[in-house]
Amino acid sequence: MMFECHVHINQSVLSALLSLSSPPSLVGSIDQGTSSSRFLLVTSSGSLLSTAQVEFRQHYPTSSPHLSHNESCAGWHEHDPFDIWDSVCQCVSRTVEELDKRGLDLCEEHSSWIKAVGITNQRETTLVWNDRTGKVYYNAIVWDDTRTASVAENILRENHDSSCGVETTMKDVLRAETGLPVASYFAGTKVRWLIDHVSELQADLRSTTERTNVRFGTVDVWLLYMLTGYKRSISESEDGVRLGYDGGVFKTDVSNASRWLFMSLESLNWEADLVKKVVGGSACWNDGDNDDTRSFPVATALPEIVPSSDCTIGTIHGIPCPTTDGTYRLALRDVPITAILGDQQAALFGQTCFLPGEAKCTYGTGLFLMMNTGTDMIPSTHGLLTTVAYQLGRRVASEDHAPSKPIYALEGSVAFSGSTIQWLRDRLEIISSPSETESLAMSVPSSQGMYLVPAFSGLFAPHWRPDARACMVGLTATHSKAHIVRSALESSAYQAREVFDSMVRDSNVELKEMRVDGGATANKFLMQFQSDILNVPVIRPEHLETTGWGAALAAGLAVGVWNDLNGVRKMWAVNTRWNPSMDDEERDKSWKGWNKAVQRSFNWLEDDD
Repeated sequence: MMFECHVHINQSVLSALLSLSSPPSLVGSIDQGTSSSRFLLVTSSGSLLSTAQVEFRQHYPTSSPHLSHNESCAGWHEHDPFDIWDSVCQCVSRTVEELDKRGLDLCEEHSSWIKAVGITNQRETTLVWNDRTGKVYYNAIVWDDTRTASVAENILRENHDSSCGVETTMKDVLRAETGLPVASYFAGTKVRWLIDHVSELQADLRSTTERTNVRFGTVDVWLLYMLTGYKRSISESEDGVRLGYDGGVFKTDVSNASRWLFMSLESLNWEADLVKKVVGGSACWNDGDNDDTRSFPVATALPEIVPSSDCTIGTIHGIPCPTTDGTYRLALRDVPITAILGDQQAALFGQTCFLPGEAKCTYGTGLFLMMNTGTDMIPSTHGLLTTVAYQLGRRVASEDHAPSKPIYALEGSVAFSGSTIQWLRDRLEIISSPSETESLAMSVPSSQGMYLVPAFSGLFAPHWRPDARACMVGLTATHSKAHIVRSALESSAYQAREVFDSMVRDSNVELKEMRVDGGATANKFLMQFQSDILNVPVIRPEHLETTGWGAALAAGLAVGVWNDLNGVRKMWAVNTRWNPSMDDEERDKSWKGWNKAVQRSFNWLEDDD
């Protein structure tokens, strides 16, 4: 399936650049998400010059050679790593093509007008490839894939302390070091599944000669590796399988590394003991040739961890862009990659939440609320995650080569937000486009006591209940599709409040406002309801591409396009502000009904399911 790449050029910004007497200073951003990839160009004044976006294929397997005949693939979600790579290349190529048509050439020697590129990515999505051969062992397992729920249970059993209950173990067995519960969400459980089920990978990990060539990575690692590598002379194997590039940089940043279950939040290093707790129980290690092949090769299989903004991450060798005469020119040739941030951390950065207590909520496929806690790691006792927000590293022309202290955050991750609306469109077929939901929701005065709990693959924060399943409750014969649509939108706001309240309890900080971003912020009904149910103002910024903009800001800081965080903050501006208008009695009644509905979603999966 081919997807069209949509490119938007800000003509007024372009005209201003073309009138300059000297070359412009631009910063690029690759924003690789769950369902699409984007490429942005930002000017030194913080204006958005261009955006390009293209969707790519989603894979939901119904069968697998890696399972026995009676095992189900329900809840599986995969990406082809080369679809991800091709979508990024397409966005870059189409951007430079459209700008060239309008008089701005950014290929070959003019690539230097782009001073740096930042990468932001869907987090936790995990893949593995062979550095020597370029062979990818298996599709990328997406962050919301539920196949590793049983893996998480196995890890808990293997590390279970008989002095405490399973529920306590779930919360605490790795949380003290990683800030994370053991759950299917995180990359480490996907690494374990790949080791347990992919025979070719198992064979290479057991081989004394091949094990050092195995590379595990999240999407940022894969993109960095491909951008900085060289195309092999043979781009396909004998059986027609595409091969990855050769000699790429193998790094990740602290924000992405903090989502594996392998990294200590304090040391910011991979810890062999944590890796052993997650993957050490795999049967793969029982058949190794010798002691050296009976454990996970931490030193070679995991990427180097670096600061989120740093001028030494890597250099792009160029992305081929076709010309009208059938030849190719290189875009982004020799442009440095100077920032990597997980998507939610990039959104926090893009919302300029640089001070402790500042928070944002991103509405995408899922919903993600994050609050800056400064240099303090605040352990959560209310179902949230303690994670790294970002770390600033080396800057061009700076005499100080030591990275700054990491900035930490509390985060609540919700699996289904925008994807709930996709479900209404693609499965129930009661809407044809998400744009219809606002008018439908506003066509009825309320949801009339009906609630939709979108626990399609369990509930993430703050519940962490893999046994939960989606439900609609409170239905009567008077309810219509408008009520279903309204309750689906309201479910995002309710879930955001669950995380919001947990954040206040964990941090003892009363949040005065909520900065929001993501596609759903275009829905005025949802934003007003969000303000009403939180009882605080909800603020949408001028820059709606907050995630990509945040990665661009971090990249530009590393090369001196912007001098410091204060200068970056001045470029942030309010677009729209929603203030709460719901009375306390209605808010309390609605909230009580939601909590009742959530309880109905629990315990749908039994042990024998």
